[in-house]
Amino acid sequence: MIIPPYLKQGDTVAILCTARKFFIEDAQPAIDLLQSWGLQVKLGSTIGLDHFQLAGTDEERALDFNNQLADHNVKAIWVARGGYGTVRIIDHIDFSDFKKNPKWVIGFSDITTLHSHIHNLGVATLHAIMPFTVPKAPQQVKETLNKALFGQKISYTISSHPNNRIGQVTGELVGGNLSILYSLLGSPSALKTKNKILFIEDLDEYLYHIDRMMQNLKRNGYFNQLKAIVVGGMTDMHDNQIPYGQNAYEIITTIAKEHNLPICFDFPAGHVTDNRTLILGKTVQLNITVNHVTLDFIN
Repeated sequence: MIIPPYLKQGDTVAILCTARKFFIEDAQPAIDLLQSWGLQVKLGSTIGLDHFQLAGTDEERALDFNNQLADHNVKAIWVARGGYGTVRIIDHIDFSDFKKNPKWVIGFSDITTLHSHIHNLGVATLHAIMPFTVPKAPQQVKETLNKALFGQKISYTISSHPNNRIGQVTGELVGGNLSILYSLLGSPSALKTKNKILFIEDLDEYLYHIDRMMQNLKRNGYFNQLKAIVVGGMTDMHDNQIPYGQNAYEIITTIAKEHNLPICFDFPAGHVTDNRTLILGKTVQLNITVNHVTLDFIN
Protein backbone atom coordinates (compact mmCIF):
# COMPACT_ATOMS: atom_id res chain seq x y z
CA MET A 1 0.00 0.00 0.00
CA ILE A 2 1.33 3.43 -0.98
CA ILE A 3 1.23 5.97 1.85
CA PRO A 4 0.99 9.52 0.45
CA PRO A 5 3.65 11.98 1.69
CA TYR A 6 2.80 13.46 5.07
CA LEU A 7 2.23 17.19 5.13
CA LYS A 8 4.58 19.87 6.36
CA GLN A 9 3.91 23.50 7.19
CA GLY A 10 3.35 25.58 4.07
CA ASP A 11 1.74 22.73 2.12
CA THR A 12 -1.57 23.29 0.33
CA VAL A 13 -4.85 21.50 1.02
CA ALA A 14 -7.69 21.78 -1.51
CA ILE A 15 -11.29 21.87 -0.28
CA LEU A 16 -13.87 20.79 -2.85
CA CYS A 17 -17.17 19.00 -3.29
CA THR A 18 -17.90 15.61 -4.81
CA ALA A 19 -21.49 15.40 -3.57
CA ARG A 20 -23.75 17.89 -1.78
CA LYS A 21 -23.35 21.62 -2.18
CA PHE A 22 -21.24 23.65 0.22
CA PHE A 23 -20.85 27.40 0.34
CA ILE A 24 -17.79 29.52 0.99
CA GLU A 25 -19.13 31.01 4.23
CA ASP A 26 -19.53 27.46 5.58
CA ALA A 27 -15.91 26.68 4.70
CA GLN A 28 -14.41 29.33 6.98
CA PRO A 29 -14.05 27.17 10.13
CA ALA A 30 -12.15 24.55 8.11
CA ILE A 31 -10.00 27.23 6.47
CA ASP A 32 -9.17 28.67 9.89
CA LEU A 33 -8.30 25.21 11.21
CA LEU A 34 -5.91 24.42 8.36
CA GLN A 35 -4.27 27.81 8.58
CA SER A 36 -3.78 27.36 12.34
CA TRP A 37 -1.76 24.26 11.43
CA GLY A 38 0.47 26.28 9.10
CA LEU A 39 -1.17 25.02 5.93
CA GLN A 40 -2.38 26.92 2.90
CA VAL A 41 -5.90 26.49 1.53
CA LYS A 42 -7.12 26.27 -2.04
CA LEU A 43 -10.88 26.35 -2.61
CA GLY A 44 -12.06 24.24 -5.50
CA SER A 45 -14.37 25.56 -8.17
CA THR A 46 -17.26 23.49 -6.75
CA ILE A 47 -17.41 25.51 -3.51
CA GLY A 48 -20.52 27.65 -3.91
CA LEU A 49 -22.00 25.84 -6.91
CA ASP A 50 -25.67 24.95 -6.64
CA HIS A 51 -27.25 22.24 -8.79
CA PHE A 52 -30.32 20.91 -6.97
CA GLN A 53 -28.78 19.24 -3.88
CA LEU A 54 -25.39 18.85 -5.56
CA ALA A 55 -22.38 21.17 -5.75
CA GLY A 56 -22.62 21.63 -9.48
CA THR A 57 -23.22 19.19 -12.29
CA ASP A 58 -21.46 15.85 -12.48
CA GLU A 59 -19.14 17.33 -15.09
CA GLU A 60 -18.26 20.30 -12.87
CA ARG A 61 -17.56 18.13 -9.83
CA ALA A 62 -15.42 15.67 -11.77
CA LEU A 63 -13.47 18.51 -13.40
CA ASP A 64 -12.74 20.12 -10.04
CA PHE A 65 -11.46 16.85 -8.58
CA ASN A 66 -9.33 16.16 -11.65
CA ASN A 67 -7.86 19.66 -11.49
CA GLN A 68 -6.83 19.18 -7.86
CA LEU A 69 -5.30 15.80 -8.64
CA ALA A 70 -3.31 17.36 -11.47
CA ASP A 71 -2.06 20.26 -9.32
CA HIS A 72 1.15 18.95 -7.77
CA ASN A 73 1.19 21.87 -5.34
CA VAL A 74 -1.93 20.39 -3.72
CA LYS A 75 -0.80 17.77 -1.19
CA ALA A 76 -4.24 16.79 0.14
CA ILE A 77 -7.86 16.93 -1.04
CA TRP A 78 -10.41 17.48 1.73
CA VAL A 79 -13.95 16.79 0.54
CA ALA A 80 -16.31 19.39 2.01
CA ARG A 81 -19.26 17.15 2.87
CA GLY A 82 -20.98 13.89 2.07
CA GLY A 83 -24.63 13.24 1.34
CA TYR A 84 -24.90 11.65 -2.08
CA GLY A 85 -23.23 12.14 -5.44
CA THR A 86 -19.65 10.86 -5.41
CA VAL A 87 -20.58 7.64 -7.19
CA ARG A 88 -21.94 9.73 -10.09
CA ILE A 89 -18.46 11.06 -10.89
CA ILE A 90 -16.06 8.27 -9.86
CA ASP A 91 -15.77 6.87 -13.40
CA HIS A 92 -14.88 10.34 -14.71
CA ILE A 93 -11.93 10.93 -12.40
CA ASP A 94 -8.49 10.49 -13.95
CA PHE A 95 -6.22 8.66 -11.51
CA SER A 96 -3.48 7.93 -14.07
CA ASP A 97 -0.96 10.23 -12.37
CA PHE A 98 -2.17 9.51 -8.85
CA LYS A 99 -0.02 6.47 -8.02
CA LYS A 100 3.13 8.31 -9.11
CA ASN A 101 2.11 11.48 -7.28
CA PRO A 102 -0.20 10.34 -4.47
CA LYS A 103 -1.88 12.79 -2.13
CA TRP A 104 -4.22 12.41 0.82
CA VAL A 105 -7.95 12.21 0.09
CA ILE A 106 -9.96 12.99 3.23
CA GLY A 107 -13.59 12.50 4.24
CA PHE A 108 -16.20 9.98 5.38
CA SER A 109 -19.76 8.87 4.63
CA ASP A 110 -20.39 9.27 0.87
CA ILE A 111 -16.62 9.66 0.45
CA THR A 112 -16.39 5.90 1.04
CA THR A 113 -16.76 5.66 -2.75
CA LEU A 114 -13.38 7.37 -3.08
CA HIS A 115 -11.81 5.37 -0.24
CA SER A 116 -12.81 2.06 -1.78
CA HIS A 117 -11.87 2.99 -5.35
CA ILE A 118 -8.51 4.46 -4.33
CA HIS A 119 -7.64 1.44 -2.20
CA ASN A 120 -8.00 -0.71 -5.31
CA LEU A 121 -5.29 1.53 -6.77
CA GLY A 122 -3.10 0.70 -3.77
CA VAL A 123 -3.10 4.12 -2.06
CA ALA A 124 -4.07 4.95 1.54
CA THR A 125 -6.72 7.56 2.42
CA LEU A 126 -8.05 9.28 5.54
CA HIS A 127 -11.48 8.53 7.00
CA ALA A 128 -12.00 11.72 8.98
CA ILE A 129 -14.09 14.78 9.70
CA MET A 130 -14.94 17.09 6.81
CA PRO A 131 -15.23 20.89 6.58
CA PHE A 132 -19.00 20.52 7.08
CA THR A 133 -18.46 18.82 10.45
CA VAL A 134 -15.52 20.92 11.69
CA PRO A 135 -17.68 23.41 13.70
CA LYS A 136 -19.09 20.63 15.92
CA ALA A 137 -15.97 18.48 16.09
CA PRO A 138 -14.27 18.31 19.51
CA GLN A 139 -10.69 19.53 19.72
CA GLN A 140 -9.40 16.01 20.36
CA VAL A 141 -11.01 14.85 17.11
CA LYS A 142 -9.39 17.66 15.13
CA GLU A 143 -6.07 16.69 16.67
CA THR A 144 -6.40 13.15 15.31
CA LEU A 145 -6.65 14.57 11.78
CA ASN A 146 -3.63 16.76 12.46
CA LYS A 147 -1.62 13.75 13.63
CA ALA A 148 -2.59 11.70 10.60
CA LEU A 149 -1.75 14.46 8.10
CA PHE A 150 1.61 15.26 9.69
CA GLY A 151 2.66 11.64 10.19
CA GLN A 152 2.52 11.43 13.96
CA LYS A 153 1.87 8.17 15.78
CA ILE A 154 -1.82 7.26 16.17
CA SER A 155 -3.11 4.81 18.76
CA TYR A 156 -6.61 4.50 20.21
CA THR A 157 -7.83 2.76 23.37
CA ILE A 158 -11.55 2.47 24.12
CA SER A 159 -13.73 0.60 26.57
CA SER A 160 -15.04 -2.80 25.64
CA HIS A 161 -18.63 -3.39 24.48
CA PRO A 162 -20.78 -6.32 25.70
CA ASN A 163 -21.19 -7.61 22.13
CA ASN A 164 -17.46 -7.64 21.37
CA ARG A 165 -15.73 -10.89 20.41
CA ILE A 166 -12.19 -10.95 21.76
CA GLY A 167 -9.13 -11.49 19.59
CA GLN A 168 -5.82 -10.00 18.51
CA VAL A 169 -5.02 -9.49 14.82
CA THR A 170 -2.76 -7.46 12.56
CA GLY A 171 -3.87 -6.37 9.12
CA GLU A 172 -4.67 -3.59 6.72
CA LEU A 173 -7.63 -1.46 7.80
CA VAL A 174 -10.22 -0.82 5.08
CA GLY A 175 -13.87 0.12 4.83
CA GLY A 176 -16.17 3.04 5.56
CA ASN A 177 -19.91 3.57 5.30
CA LEU A 178 -21.79 0.27 5.07
CA SER A 179 -24.48 1.57 2.70
CA ILE A 180 -21.84 2.85 0.28
CA LEU A 181 -19.80 -0.37 0.42
CA TYR A 182 -23.02 -2.26 -0.32
CA SER A 183 -23.82 0.03 -3.26
CA LEU A 184 -20.40 -0.53 -4.81
CA LEU A 185 -20.69 -4.33 -4.97
CA GLY A 186 -20.19 -5.63 -8.50
CA SER A 187 -18.42 -2.47 -9.66
CA PRO A 188 -14.70 -1.78 -10.23
CA SER A 189 -14.79 0.20 -6.97
CA ALA A 190 -15.91 -2.76 -4.84
CA LEU A 191 -13.68 -3.23 -1.81
CA LYS A 192 -11.34 -6.20 -1.49
CA THR A 193 -11.24 -7.61 2.05
CA LYS A 194 -8.96 -10.69 1.90
CA ASN A 195 -6.68 -10.75 4.98
CA LYS A 196 -7.87 -7.29 6.01
CA ILE A 197 -9.69 -5.68 8.94
CA LEU A 198 -13.05 -4.22 7.92
CA PHE A 199 -14.35 -0.98 9.44
CA ILE A 200 -18.05 -0.20 8.96
CA GLU A 201 -20.44 2.50 10.18
CA ASP A 202 -23.83 3.84 9.13
CA LEU A 203 -26.55 6.38 9.75
CA ASP A 204 -30.32 6.59 9.55
CA GLU A 205 -31.00 3.04 8.31
CA TYR A 206 -33.74 0.55 9.04
CA LEU A 207 -32.57 -2.55 10.88
CA TYR A 208 -33.69 -4.89 8.12
CA HIS A 209 -31.63 -2.77 5.70
CA ILE A 210 -28.57 -3.43 7.89
CA ASP A 211 -29.24 -7.16 7.70
CA ARG A 212 -29.84 -7.04 3.95
CA MET A 213 -26.54 -5.23 3.39
CA MET A 214 -24.61 -7.56 5.68
CA GLN A 215 -26.11 -10.60 3.95
CA ASN A 216 -25.09 -9.23 0.55
CA LEU A 217 -21.53 -8.59 1.74
CA LYS A 218 -21.53 -12.13 3.11
CA ARG A 219 -22.71 -13.60 -0.21
CA ASN A 220 -19.98 -11.65 -1.97
CA GLY A 221 -17.35 -13.32 0.22
CA TYR A 222 -16.41 -10.23 2.25
CA PHE A 223 -16.08 -12.23 5.48
CA ASN A 224 -14.54 -15.46 4.17
CA GLN A 225 -10.89 -14.45 4.63
CA LEU A 226 -11.39 -11.34 6.74
CA LYS A 227 -9.35 -10.93 9.94
CA ALA A 228 -11.75 -8.85 12.07
CA ILE A 229 -14.55 -6.27 12.03
CA VAL A 230 -14.44 -2.83 13.63
CA VAL A 231 -17.90 -1.24 13.95
CA GLY A 232 -18.13 2.53 14.37
CA GLY A 233 -21.29 4.49 14.99
CA MET A 234 -24.51 2.75 14.01
CA THR A 235 -26.37 6.01 14.46
CA ASP A 236 -30.12 6.71 14.48
CA MET A 237 -31.23 3.21 13.49
CA HIS A 238 -34.94 2.67 12.78
CA ASP A 239 -37.36 -0.22 13.12
CA ASN A 240 -40.71 -0.99 11.50
CA GLN A 241 -44.09 -1.26 13.22
CA ILE A 242 -43.47 -5.00 13.32
CA PRO A 243 -40.04 -5.16 15.02
CA TYR A 244 -37.22 -6.76 13.09
CA GLY A 245 -36.19 -8.68 16.21
CA GLN A 246 -32.50 -7.80 16.40
CA ASN A 247 -30.66 -4.53 16.89
CA ALA A 248 -27.69 -3.52 14.73
CA TYR A 249 -25.18 -5.00 17.18
CA GLU A 250 -26.93 -8.37 17.13
CA ILE A 251 -27.30 -8.43 13.34
CA ILE A 252 -23.58 -7.83 12.81
CA THR A 253 -22.56 -10.16 15.67
CA THR A 254 -24.44 -13.02 13.99
CA ILE A 255 -22.28 -12.62 10.89
CA ALA A 256 -19.09 -12.38 12.97
CA LYS A 257 -19.94 -15.57 14.86
CA GLU A 258 -20.62 -17.48 11.64
CA HIS A 259 -17.11 -16.62 10.44
CA ASN A 260 -15.46 -16.79 13.88
CA LEU A 261 -14.29 -13.18 13.59
CA PRO A 262 -13.10 -10.89 16.36
CA ILE A 263 -15.30 -7.80 16.43
CA CYS A 264 -15.54 -4.57 18.39
CA PHE A 265 -18.47 -2.16 18.59
CA ASP A 266 -18.90 1.54 19.26
CA PHE A 267 -15.51 2.48 17.89
CA PRO A 268 -15.36 6.31 17.84
CA ALA A 269 -15.60 6.91 14.10
CA GLY A 270 -18.40 7.61 11.65
CA HIS A 271 -21.57 9.68 12.06
CA VAL A 272 -20.79 10.46 15.68
CA THR A 273 -19.41 13.55 17.38
CA ASP A 274 -16.28 11.66 18.41
CA ASN A 275 -15.29 10.90 14.81
CA ARG A 276 -11.60 10.07 15.09
CA THR A 277 -9.34 9.80 12.08
CA LEU A 278 -8.60 6.38 10.58
CA ILE A 279 -5.82 5.81 8.05
CA LEU A 280 -7.56 3.42 5.69
CA GLY A 281 -5.09 1.22 3.88
CA LYS A 282 -2.52 1.25 6.66
CA THR A 283 -1.59 -1.79 8.74
CA VAL A 284 -2.94 -1.80 12.29
CA GLN A 285 -2.71 -3.98 15.36
CA LEU A 286 -6.18 -4.62 16.79
CA ASN A 287 -6.42 -6.07 20.30
CA ILE A 288 -9.91 -6.77 21.64
CA THR A 289 -9.97 -7.86 25.28
CA VAL A 290 -12.68 -8.22 27.89
CA ASN A 291 -11.95 -4.77 29.32
CA HIS A 292 -10.75 -2.63 26.42
CA VAL A 293 -9.91 -2.36 22.73
CA THR A 294 -6.69 -0.92 21.31
CA LEU A 295 -6.10 0.03 17.69
CA ASP A 296 -2.48 0.92 16.88
CA PHE A 297 -1.40 2.17 13.46
CA ILE A 298 1.97 0.68 12.58
CA ASN A 299 4.42 3.25 11.15
